[in-house]
Amino acid sequence: MVVVCKEAEIEERREEILDDHRLQKCVKMLHFGGWDDKEAAAKEIKELAEEGLKRRKITMAELGVIPPLVAMVGSEVAARQMLAVRALIELANGSFTNKALMVEAGILSRIPDDITTTLDETAKREFAQLLLSISALANSQFSLTSSRIIPLIVSILESCSTIETKDSCLTALYNLSSVLEYSGSLIAKGVVDILIRLSSIKEASGKALATLGNLVVTLAGKKALEQNPMIPECFIEVMTWEDNPKSQELSAYILMILAHQSSSQRQKMAKAGIVQVLLEVALLGSPLAQKRALKILQWFKDERRMRVGPHSGPQVGRVVIGSPVNRRDVDQGKILMKKIVEQSLYKNMETITTRANGDGDSSKLKALVISSSSKSLPY
Repeated sequence: MVVVCKEAEIEERREEILDDHRLQKCVKMLHFGGWDDKEAAAKEIKELAEEGLKRRKITMAELGVIPPLVAMVGSEVAARQMLAVRALIELANGSFTNKALMVEAGILSRIPDDITTTLDETAKREFAQLLLSISALANSQFSLTSSRIIPLIVSILESCSTIETKDSCLTALYNLSSVLEYSGSLIAKGVVDILIRLSSIKEASGKALATLGNLVVTLAGKKALEQNPMIPECFIEVMTWEDNPKSQELSAYILMILAHQSSSQRQKMAKAGIVQVLLEVALLGSPLAQKRALKILQWFKDERRMRVGPHSGPQVGRVVIGSPVNRRDVDQGKILMKKIVEQSLYKNMETITTRANGDGDSSKLKALVISSSSKSLPY
């Protein structure tokens, strides 16, 4: 047993020595070789980094392979450029230090401006993966505010056609949006409008809505959302996706932020038919979506109570011109209005009951109808 262990250790050490020779050769080729040598070295470094030994990646960075690879990214030869990008992606994987070294070496300024017009979908996907790795630095003390990372991500996102590339770009934007420092730059680059469009695509909706959820809590982000002509209809539509509870929850969260202390936004939502959708989500959605839907419904209920309350609207004592007000007619009018509201609400509930297709849900719906029409809508 001891002999076998020693043989395994000797073999592992021999492989490490061979790899060290390969790496040393690559370093020399990158620094002193011609373009053919540099291309061969980039390919070799990618293969060595793919083997996943963190120590090896650190050793590569210490030997100075990152700056010449970054320089290759700025090459006018696409094949050479992509060899360097693939090597850098592997070096960045799982290594904060290597990502920081890439930024310090100027990787973001080396990426060509015409990336969206000259590269194919495969190249865009690989650049998106590299930018995604670099975006992870946003959650550290390493600042990316003065870099080109946001416009680069946005340009790839708007020009790519594959969901995989979009996913990498959206994740990168989410990483940046999670830090308040970058919200202003994201909003200034029109990211809000792009994300609103993508939120209607089921494959991209989750991350688009999550990023919007980070931006809507800022004053500029909320204003940008309110000014978009697709609001609130697109989020109301997302809330009807019964097969996508995460998007339902995120959409309800954004609508909750927009509706909070904004009567004008609540009026827009009411005109867009949000009440029926909220009732459905409050009964059939996930626990978190239900809680958020009920919160918004409570605001609508409170607002309606204020409009018909004794201290809102024209006061009887102030009426001077015209026929005197008959108190009995006023009371009958209120009773009639209450019946109309309850009938409308009950019809909406019957629609939801049909979709729910279950006796248990039906009784729950009727219970909510009774409670919501009698001032006791649960939180």
